[in-house]
Amino acid sequence: MKGLMQDFPLTIHHIFYRAERLFPEKTIVSLLPEGTHRYTYGDFAGRVRRLAAALVSAGVKPGDRVATFAWNHYRHHELYYAVPCIGAVLHTLNIRLHAEQLAYIVEHAKDKMVFYDGALEEALLPVSAKVDCVERYVKMGVGGGAIEADGYEDFLSADAIANWPTLAEDEAAGLCYTSGTTGNPKGVLYSHRSTVLHAFGVNSGSAHGLMESDTTLTIVPMFHAMAWGYPYAATMAGCDQVHPGPNLDPASLLGAIQSEKVTISAGVPTVWVGVLDELDRGSWDVSSVRSFVSGGAAMPRSLMEGFARHGVEMVQGWGMTETSPVCAHGHVKKSLEGNRFEVAAKTGLIIPGVELRLVDDKGAEVSWDGESFGEIQVRGPWIASAYYEDDVTDPLSEGWLRTGDVATMDANGYLLIVDRTKDLVKSGGEWISSVELEKHIMAHPAVLEAAVIGVPDELWSERPLACVVVRQGFELDKKAVIGFLSDKVAKWWLPDDVVFIEEVPKTSVGKFDKKVLRERFGVTQAP
Repeated sequence: MKGLMQDFPLTIHHIFYRAERLFPEKTIVSLLPEGTHRYTYGDFAGRVRRLAAALVSAGVKPGDRVATFAWNHYRHHELYYAVPCIGAVLHTLNIRLHAEQLAYIVEHAKDKMVFYDGALEEALLPVSAKVDCVERYVKMGVGGGAIEADGYEDFLSADAIANWPTLAEDEAAGLCYTSGTTGNPKGVLYSHRSTVLHAFGVNSGSAHGLMESDTTLTIVPMFHAMAWGYPYAATMAGCDQVHPGPNLDPASLLGAIQSEKVTISAGVPTVWVGVLDELDRGSWDVSSVRSFVSGGAAMPRSLMEGFARHGVEMVQGWGMTETSPVCAHGHVKKSLEGNRFEVAAKTGLIIPGVELRLVDDKGAEVSWDGESFGEIQVRGPWIASAYYEDDVTDPLSEGWLRTGDVATMDANGYLLIVDRTKDLVKSGGEWISSVELEKHIMAHPAVLEAAVIGVPDELWSERPLACVVVRQGFELDKKAVIGFLSDKVAKWWLPDDVVFIEEVPKTSVGKFDKKVLRERFGVTQAP
C-alpha cells in the first residue's frame, strides 16, 4: 500500500520562494574592494529575477553550464539562484587552480558563459586563451578590462522573469570539480533534489542548525563544494548573511564578526588558526558568536580549547565534494558532556540523511570499537553516484561511495578520521596515523602548523617525518617536539626526524598539500 502524499518536486525554486515571501527585510552584506555592499532579500529576489531573464535572453538553455570565477559576494549569490532556477547548471570554478587545470575543467564541462570578478581577470586571462567553448564573459565588480566582456550591471535585464520553468527534481543544478590532487579533476553533478535535501540536512539540529535569528559569515569559498551549501541553507532559514569577498585575513574576518554580530561561521582549520592568533593578540568582541564550524581537515583539540577561552564553541564537521559536502557534525551527546573536549575533538556523528560504514582493505566491515581502522563509505540522497562525463572511474562499492578517508568509529557512534588512505604511514607492517601525530604536535604552544609524511626506510619500509612551522617569537628544536609527543603516542609512532619549515604548502582549498612535501623531501609516491 502506498501513502497518499503529494509528489512535490524538491527544486531550488522552493528555497527562493521562501526567501522572497517570508524574509524580504533580511540582509545580505558583502565586503568588497570598492566598499561594503548591503541589501535585503527583497532586493536580492528582484535582481535574481532580472538576472534569470537576462540569461534566457542570452540564449542559456536548460542543461547549459554557466561558470563562475569569483569570491564570495552578493552577485555570486544571485547566480546561485538565477542559473539553476531557469534549468541551467551553475559551475563554480576554483580560482586557486592553475591555468592548465582550469582550462581542462572549463572544456570538460563545456561551459557556455563565465561570470568573473574583474579583480581576478589576470588569473582567468590565460584560461580564456586556451578554451573554445565559452561564448560570452560577464565581468563583476571593478578591475580587469583585457577580456572582452559585458559588465554585470549592464547585463541584467530591465525586466524580471515572472514565472520560473517547471523542473524535475532530479535535473542538474550545480557542478563542482574535485581538486585533482591525483590525475585530472573530476566533476560532481548536484541535482535540485540533492541540493534542497542537503540544505535541510545542514539546517537540522544535528548539523549546523541555522535559524532565522542567525547571522552567517560564509568564509568557505563559494567555489569549494558550493560553499558547503551555505548560500542555500542560510537563505532557506532566512539568516542575515555576510560574504567576506577577498577579505580573508584574520583581522578582516574578526572585524566582520564584530560589526555584523555574526553568530555562526564556517571555514577550514588553517583559517581558524590565524583567527585564533589574532583573537589572542587583540581586543575583539566575539560575544555574538554561538559556533564556529571547522571542516576540510582534522581540527587540533588545542584550537577548540583556544576558542573556548574566548567563550566560542568550535565544532568539527566532515564531508567532501562528492557528498555535497556535509556528512558528519561534532555535536556532543548529553550523556558525554563530562568529556566535552575529548568527544568534540572527534570528527563527529553522521547527520540524518546519511548512512556510513567502515570497510577494511579486505572488504569486510570493521567493528565500532574505536580502534579498528576502515575506509569510510557513505550513501544517501546527497551523495554522488558517479562522476560527470567519466566512464572510467567508478566511485562506488556495492552502492556505497568510497571516500578514501580512513577512520575509526567508537561505540557511541563518533567517527574519528585517522588519515587519507594515501597519507597513512606503514612502518614495519603497522599503520601510523599522520593526522593523529599532526594534532598532537600542533597542541604544542610553540607550533603554528605541522604536517607529517612517510619517508622511505630500509628497515621499516617507512617512517614518519614531521614538518613543523614555529610560531613567531618562539624557538623549538627536534628534541622538544619528540619529548612533547613521547607520552601521547606509542614509542614506535614517534617521528624519526623533525624538519622546520616556513610554511606548510596548501592545496587550492586550504588543506595541507603533502604531495608538495613528499616531492621536497624526495618521496617519489604517496604511501
